[in-house]
Amino acid sequence: MYVLGIETSCDETSASVVKDGRRVLSNSICSSLSFHKKYGGVIPEIASRMQLETIAQVAQVALKDSALPLKKINLIAVTNSPGLPGSLLVGIAFAKSLSLAAGVPLVAVDHVLAHIYANFLDNSQVKLPFVALVVSGGHTSLFYVKDFSRIETLGETQDDACGEAFDKVAKILGLGYPGGPIIEKLAKSGDCKKFKFRCSGTQNPLDFSFSGIKTAVLYAVKGRQLSLKEKKDIAASFQESAVGALIDKSILACKKKKAVSLVVGGGVAANNRLRVRFIEEAGGAGIKCYFPPKPLCMDNAAMVAGLGYQLFKKGLRSDLTLTLE
Repeated sequence: MYVLGIETSCDETSASVVKDGRRVLSNSICSSLSFHKKYGGVIPEIASRMQLETIAQVAQVALKDSALPLKKINLIAVTNSPGLPGSLLVGIAFAKSLSLAAGVPLVAVDHVLAHIYANFLDNSQVKLPFVALVVSGGHTSLFYVKDFSRIETLGETQDDACGEAFDKVAKILGLGYPGGPIIEKLAKSGDCKKFKFRCSGTQNPLDFSFSGIKTAVLYAVKGRQLSLKEKKDIAASFQESAVGALIDKSILACKKKKAVSLVVGGGVAANNRLRVRFIEEAGGAGIKCYFPPKPLCMDNAAMVAGLGYQLFKKGLRSDLTLTLE
């Protein structure tokens, strides 16, 4: 079965063709990131305008790269939540138009849950059930996945998402946007024990809170002219603490659910230090840790197409009344 995925939840416009929920035949992505950098964050109006202008061409490229015409597509999967409303509506309207014109069934996909499924693309090692962590600029959540239509939320962020905290710390340090890659690069040559930062506690031990650590960084630099060495030390100390909180809660979730597999997805999962520490510490607890290839950590339509295939097999369908969830 050939599935065309459409993803427009934030600043990327993506289309992908995936065979049988596993094999990625194409994955076309157009990003408007360069337009947002000078503002220090995503501007919704810019993102949706660019998506409106590029979505048809992106889909055409995905079909061309897969060597399949539209008439060979068996299903269209589209993100309908969560995300920027204007951006989501662009993708939904386009997917519904294709569904109607081609007479192809349509299925709606949750963007956050699709990040979990990225681990299943071209990878047959992950076995159900498992605990999953989605960690990105907009979301930090823990799930228990029994199968693709039975997913239990165990914990989620109570304020800033982890990736958002990376962006805000980078802004505090005057490093630019997006913050994740910049913080990671500086942290490589910093002393992670120089500053004592920690994430705030939460009532539910599996929830997350990153607003406190962001504020701690702000107070640490307030009124100071920082040297490059000090910025590196702050970046390393912040990163180590943030990653540590993710690991501790993920391992706790695995223990509570007696899970031996931990799946990690989302943009922050591309961080090398995070990957190394997760593999080491989860392994020490007898837990096997899985990550998608780095390009599939970012927003992409391949993960949407893959999860859409699984949901369709479970009997889920959408119609032309589909809108934001």
